[in-house]
Amino acid sequence: QVQLVESGGGLVQSGGSLRLSCAASKSIFTIETMVWYRQAPDKQRELVASITIGHITHYADSVKGRFTISRDNTKRTLYLQMNSLKPEDTAVYYCNRESYPPWSWGQGTQVTVSA
Repeated sequence: QVQLVESGGGLVQSGGSLRLSCAASKSIFTIETMVWYRQAPDKQRELVASITIGHITHYADSVKGRFTISRDNTKRTLYLQMNSLKPEDTAVYYCNRESYPPWSWGQGTQVTVSA
């Protein structure tokens, strides 16, 4: 089973930036489309951004133009650069592969954006 460890979250003011990381424990990471998800309190988990092995990216409309997903296969690490953060971006952020079944979920990383 692949282990995923998310990091980089924190408390930031509206308009600020954060860079999230997701480290995978196995090299199968390199052949999977990877996804960042987020879950806000009392809401369902939603897709934020995805990236294929060929670095084709897709973004939710709510983050398009503000967030950038990237990956470094040599480090088995997924990134999410988040700029111009808004209070509605407050959530726990998770990474996982796109295909089913998902790997075991990590603990996520909390992002809190103050107004």
